[in-house]
Amino acid sequence: MLFSQQNKLQSLTSPIIFKGNDSVAYRDPAVLYHKKLFYLFFTMVKSEADGKVYSYTAMSTSKDLKNWSDKKILTPRDQNLDYSSPGNVIRYKNEWILCLQTYPRPGYYSKDMPKFGTGDARLYIMRSKNLISWSLPELIRVKGNEISQQDMGRMIDPYLLEDKDEKGKWWCFYKQNGVSMSTTHDFKNWKYFGHTESGENVSVLKEDGIYILFHSPKNGIAIKKSTDLKHWEQFGNLITLGQKDWPWAKGRITAGTVIDLKKIPGYGAYVMFFHGSGPLTEEAGDFDKNTSIGIAWSSDLINWNWPVKR
Repeated sequence: MLFSQQNKLQSLTSPIIFKGNDSVAYRDPAVLYHKKLFYLFFTMVKSEADGKVYSYTAMSTSKDLKNWSDKKILTPRDQNLDYSSPGNVIRYKNEWILCLQTYPRPGYYSKDMPKFGTGDARLYIMRSKNLISWSLPELIRVKGNEISQQDMGRMIDPYLLEDKDEKGKWWCFYKQNGVSMSTTHDFKNWKYFGHTESGENVSVLKEDGIYILFHSPKNGIAIKKSTDLKHWEQFGNLITLGQKDWPWAKGRITAGTVIDLKKIPGYGAYVMFFHGSGPLTEEAGDFDKNTSIGIAWSSDLINWNWPVKR
């Protein structure tokens, strides 16, 4: 049963927040709810007039999940970098930190779709005082300062989380050998912890002494739980939401990120942002086009609801 205070979610009329098309894809949502405002960060992939395809990290804000500000691009136009896949935003000391990746695809044209990032993809952070103006990206050496950038290996999809037991200790989860994990106390010096089996686009919540990890296998979103980040157990079933009825997500549902708004009046639920591509699969071409950001919610992480047209 949904909580009665979820009227703001129930008033939504479409599961799509940003709709992709033949020349634009919206991917990899990351969400912060702060002072009654939603900050949505995401990958914007654009097929531009010269035929080249560029990836950007962009953002938009909303007070009600219906009306969104103009999309603002935060990163440079450079196929050798293609900053993308923002993971989340955390508060550290007196600033905000956004994590993201590079996804280099030099010489990429729309006629080549799809083309996936090179082995040079690495992890970065950007800093802000106000959540609007952001610093230039800075590399984070999650394998340790003694490992050169060249030798770090391909890594994508970062997510930051403070340790549930030790204040000031931060984790970075990222896609490499399943999901890899590294720790830091200052965002300059990192120590590699280990890895576990997982899909991509990890996001993590802490609740009742447990880490709840969301990840994306080939299709859909799955959940694992752990008390120590070493031993994991599966939770619930694969989440595919309304995919069978959504041509815009027929190819794939993925990149689910969940924020806990159960105690926030007007929401009272876990809220998931994700992206769906279709009607073609990513391999067939709907990777950097026809990809949209969607929304769903749940009171228990098992039963999910989403807006329906009225």
